[in-house]
Amino acid sequence: MSIGKALTGLEAELGYVFKDSALLENALTHASYSNECEARGIRLPSNERLEFLGDAVLQIVISHYLYREHRSLAEGDLTRIRRHLVCTKTLSEIALSISLGAYLHLGNGEEANGCRTRPKVLADAMEAVIGAMYLDDPESAERVLLSLLIPHIPTSFGTVEDAKTRLQQLVEQEGASELVYEVEREDGPDHDKRFTVVAKVNNNTVGRGTAGSKKDAEMQAAAAALALFGIKE
Repeated sequence: MSIGKALTGLEAELGYVFKDSALLENALTHASYSNECEARGIRLPSNERLEFLGDAVLQIVISHYLYREHRSLAEGDLTRIRRHLVCTKTLSEIALSISLGAYLHLGNGEEANGCRTRPKVLADAMEAVIGAMYLDDPESAERVLLSLLIPHIPTSFGTVEDAKTRLQQLVEQEGASELVYEVEREDGPDHDKRFTVVAKVNNNTVGRGTAGSKKDAEMQAAAAALALFGIKE
């Protein structure tokens, strides 16, 4: 399949046609592929800068939508819903729904390691595509982004409570003085880091989690702590 045809297929999945297709190409370029090209003397920027932009766009678009459409919700509820929508799990599910992994430009090592279906890689690429759409057409980017995200908004807002929030509440109920998260270890290359985080209550380790981002590793550590205390997620 030619690159042009592949891009057309992805645009159909997104429901958006890029005015500047180079932006989409950039969004699909994983750092591993960029590094391999550079080793051959070819300069091809990775999607990391677009990922940075897309993360910010995602935050503001969904924050504005929730603020506008759900006026009865308190700040804490809005925050929990937004966190649910912008987490790696939700973004990777959206990426899978549009077959984003099939269009990524990956280095040979990442290709062999199954990165096309790895949640962290897919979530990062989704953010990069969001950033690319925003540069191409901000208004259309918001429309497409909301069409992808709105189906993932929980129907029962009262049940949206993440593991970190529940653990914090438990710690406060027990009268403990401090809950902290510490990075215990970092593994892997810069473009594909794995973070191991421990949750500590009064300096005692109560949970440990490993993920592709510190935020997700903290969530796993909190879930492990809740399990330790006999509370199911």
